[in-house]
Amino acid sequence: MSLDRKVALVTGGSRGIGRATALKLAEHCSHVAINYQGNQAAAEECLEMLKSKGVEAMAIKTDVSSPEGVREMIARLEKKWGGLRVLVNNAGIHRDGLALRMREEDWDRVLEVNLKGAFLCARAALRSMVRGGWGRIVNVSSVAGLAGNPGQINYCASKAGLLGMTRSLAREMARWNITVNAVAPGLIATDMTDKLADESLETLTSRIPMGRMGTPEEVAEVISFLASEAAGYVTGQVICVDGGMLS
Repeated sequence: MSLDRKVALVTGGSRGIGRATALKLAEHCSHVAINYQGNQAAAEECLEMLKSKGVEAMAIKTDVSSPEGVREMIARLEKKWGGLRVLVNNAGIHRDGLALRMREEDWDRVLEVNLKGAFLCARAALRSMVRGGWGRIVNVSSVAGLAGNPGQINYCASKAGLLGMTRSLAREMARWNITVNAVAPGLIATDMTDKLADESLETLTSRIPMGRMGTPEEVAEVISFLASEAAGYVTGQVICVDGGMLS
């Protein structure tokens, strides 16, 4: 699954699935950048882990919902390393609440980061991919975007929107040898699940046929495949990494 000498960018890459994905891509790419917005310490830690794998790496602080910030981020990557070839849209937030009580600013902010941010990054990256005649975009959605989840109407809408964007963009970009796919993780052991009460976690886990949470590394393996040469005839697809939760 060689990605030798390819340049990759993982948004929201300092922790969880993003970090695991960046580290996995470092096994196949020669240059890996991570984007982060808040936790500089986590970003610097991830950066050192990437460099220890022998790749050139950088961490860029950017709000992916800012058009100007995204343009500057991609321009910085291209100036330093040349054309971007792999983009993993992983950056995401959640601001939970029942629909009847949800503030409009919480709806707007989640959609801005999770959906608009992915669009802005893809649009900026595609120019380089088209010039190079090769590219891979992987959007990190969620099973919540397929099944819904009470108290997360904004999050679920953003993740469902990513799926429509994935399928449409795949049709647009296929002629340039650019694939666009999505992964939909289920219950994954990350900072988000660490905040759940033990009782809630047990209830959620009981709904998974495999009887356990997934790991960020298991999601990263699928993303790495979709970003590779081996997935050259796979585009417009949504792959659930959920232990059978939606089966």
